[in-house]
Amino acid sequence: MGVSLKDVALRAGVSVKTVSNVVNNYPHVTTVTRARVQQAIDELGYRPNLTARHLRKGRTGILALAVPELSNPYFADLAGAVIDAAARHDYTVLLDHTAGERAKEILVCQGFRSHVIDGLILSPIELETEDLLGRTDTAPLVLLGERQYDVPYDHIAIDNVAASRTAVRHLLDLGNRRIAFLGARFESERQPAHLRLRGWREEIRAAGLVPDESLVIATDGYGRTDGAAAMAALLDRGERPDAVFAYNDLIALGAMRTLTERGLRVAQDVAVVGFDDIEEGRFGGVSLTTISPDKQAIARLAVDGLVQRLARSPSGPPAAEPRRARPGFRLVVRESTARRTP
Repeated sequence: MGVSLKDVALRAGVSVKTVSNVVNNYPHVTTVTRARVQQAIDELGYRPNLTARHLRKGRTGILALAVPELSNPYFADLAGAVIDAAARHDYTVLLDHTAGERAKEILVCQGFRSHVIDGLILSPIELETEDLLGRTDTAPLVLLGERQYDVPYDHIAIDNVAASRTAVRHLLDLGNRRIAFLGARFESERQPAHLRLRGWREEIRAAGLVPDESLVIATDGYGRTDGAAAMAALLDRGERPDAVFAYNDLIALGAMRTLTERGLRVAQDVAVVGFDDIEEGRFGGVSLTTISPDKQAIARLAVDGLVQRLARSPSGPPAAEPRRARPGFRLVVRESTARRTP
């Protein structure tokens, strides 16, 4: 049999209630008593039954994270951060993959797994406002990503326009004037790609220049092959830029490959900035300058928001208003924008 609370109480010479208070980190326990109970826990190897604890509260102890693409390093990094944040609250995370398809995103947000999860963190791509307004599942929901929705759910997203302007300003400060944007999408003004393109336009105008729309290249996807193809299309029509701002790091890495194959030097001939700060960008032949979203803060805000709503008693005060949190970001300068030598 496993070690019980009663066993710990007997070893520490306290009541079972006191051991429970220590295990659940309740504040009203003296420092001396807490140390004695913790010593007994360590000596006996006691491990709390988290499943039983959640069941007593009518919970499963599981949160779900649904992302468009688990193979994308950004979402893999984000998933790891969410798992770490959830573990601090004794929650397990169930990962789901929507492929960015509206039907799958609707299925997830409508609670097809509501019997096994307590709350959902969703990063949507194609989901529409009406899909969320028609949601009947009562499990708390937190939205991630830059697509904008006027809905009564928490939404965690960095300021894409400001982040993009920071990237473009860096390229302008290096003396670049023909700055391409790779990875545009034109279907919706609420899409992240549109917001990053908007930042590109705003910062170029702020520098007293006219955005050259011939340097904007749309892509079918957001991977390395899309970036390579976009860069090739731009060069093939004679529109050689002196810098590139890519929608994400994967597109930037693909573009850098094409530049190298065409005999152009990254940084010296064409500076490149990406977005996401994935690990691969740090270890290429030329390390990638990028916008680094605070993934740890995104994960922490999302998980904490769910846990706070789950802790609310049905008979308690009304739920708090939905949050619109804006985690930070920073520009990480690496070799792909190294200053050119005369």
